[in-house]
Amino acid sequence: MEAEHLQWLREEEKVSRDVYDLLYQHWGLYVFSNIAAAEQRHMDSVLMQLQRYGLVDPALQAGLFSNQELQALYESLILQGTTSEMDALHTGALIEEVDMQDLHEMIASTDNSGLISLYEKLLCGSRNHLRAFVSQIESRGMVYQAQVMDQEAVDLIVDSPMERRCGRRYR
Repeated sequence: MEAEHLQWLREEEKVSRDVYDLLYQHWGLYVFSNIAAAEQRHMDSVLMQLQRYGLVDPALQAGLFSNQELQALYESLILQGTTSEMDALHTGALIEEVDMQDLHEMIASTDNSGLISLYEKLLCGSRNHLRAFVSQIESRGMVYQAQVMDQEAVDLIVDSPMERRCGRRYR
């Protein structure tokens, strides 16, 4: 199961990066460019784990995915995000909510401390990305409503400060 999770996660991070790259090109909002760069770092972190375990990297060229479910997700996110600037920001927030749910499930399904550390690093990044998208939404006079996560959980995240040094443990 861990192998499947890593391969899924590699492409899920790629969905994020590819969507954000396209939405930056479409809308010119720097939040997409900045977060796309972070998603590339997330992809690189997952790739290191794939290589460590001798697993095949499923990532293909931009906009193409080995996993057909992720291909369909990418296409629906692009349609949603190119409708309006506000829809684009909501698309970004949705991506981060889904990523966090998936990462929580992956953490719950493993006792591999190396993978848990990776998943926690990615969770930290997704919380920061959600904060950035919600900040953009709210700066335009809208109130953000959670799309897949519990509203209370989303509020707890967005009402807390940006996290620094994601993935590094403090003692």
